[in-house]
Amino acid sequence: MTTAQAALTGVLTGGLYALMALGLSLTWGMLKLINLAHFGLILLGAYLTYQLTTSWGLDPLLTLVVSAPALFVAGAALFWAFDRLGVSEVNSLLVSFGVLVITIQVASNVWSEDFRRIESSANRYATRSLKAGDFVFPVPTLLAFGIAVVLTVALHATLQRTFTGRALRAFAEDRTVAAAFGIDHRRLGILLAGGAGATAAVAGLLWSLSNAITPSTPFGWFGTIFAVVILGGIGNVAGTLLAGVLIGTLSSVVAVVWSPAAAPLALFSAIVAALLFRPHGLLPAGGAR
Repeated sequence: MTTAQAALTGVLTGGLYALMALGLSLTWGMLKLINLAHFGLILLGAYLTYQLTTSWGLDPLLTLVVSAPALFVAGAALFWAFDRLGVSEVNSLLVSFGVLVITIQVASNVWSEDFRRIESSANRYATRSLKAGDFVFPVPTLLAFGIAVVLTVALHATLQRTFTGRALRAFAEDRTVAAAFGIDHRRLGILLAGGAGATAAVAGLLWSLSNAITPSTPFGWFGTIFAVVILGGIGNVAGTLLAGVLIGTLSSVVAVVWSPAAAPLALFSAIVAALLFRPHGLLPAGGAR
C-alpha cells in the first residue's frame, strides 16, 4: 500500500510539474523562445502569494486576482522586448537566463535569502487532505492536479477550435506563410506570452501552498521541468500533462522503493531511454497540441 500511495502522490505532484512546465513549453514551441525567465515568474508568483496572504490576509487562491494579471503583463512585456530586439531562439536562452538572475536578485533584495512559508493560520489548505479508503489525497497537490487538467483541456480546445488557436499553430509552423495570410504574429505572441505568465502565477501559488520559498528555489526546478517539457513534446499541451504525471509518479515511487537519492538517476535514465525511441515526445508531433 505504501507503493500505491507513493504512486498516487506522484501523479498529483506531476500535475504541479505540468503547470510549471506549461508556459515554458508553449513559448518555446510556438514563439521559438527558450524563456528561462519563466522560472523567475513562477518564483514571483509564489512570493506574491506569500506576501498577499501574510500582509493582507487574503485567502491564497484569491491572490490570483493580483498575481495573474501582474505576471500576464510581465510575460507579455518580455516577449515584446525579445521581439523588438530580434532575439533569436538560441540567444533567448542566454538573455532570459540573465533576466532570471535579475529576478532572483530582486526577490533576494525584497524578501531576503531566508526561507519563507505561508503560516498554517493563513493557509487552510496546507494541512488538509481527503481520504478514500486507505488512500490520502493532500489538498495542495489535489488542487494542482485538478487545475492542471482543467488548463490542459481549455488550452487544447483553444488551440484546436478557435481562430486564435489555429492562427498560433500556423504561426508556429511557418511564420512567413502565416504573415502572408494576414496573421499578426506580434499581437498573438504577446497574448500567448502573457497567458504563459498567468500560468506561472498559478504554478507559483500552488508551489507556495506546500513548500518553502527562497530566491534560489528556481535552480532546483530546472532538471525536472525541462524533462517534462522535452518528454512531453515542445509546445504539446497534452504531452506536457502526461509527461508531468509520469515523471512525478516515477520519482515518487523510486524514492519510496529505492531511495530519494536514486530518484534523479532513475528519472533521467528513463527520459534518455524514452527520447531514444520517442525523440519528439510521448504523443504524436502536432497531434495533441
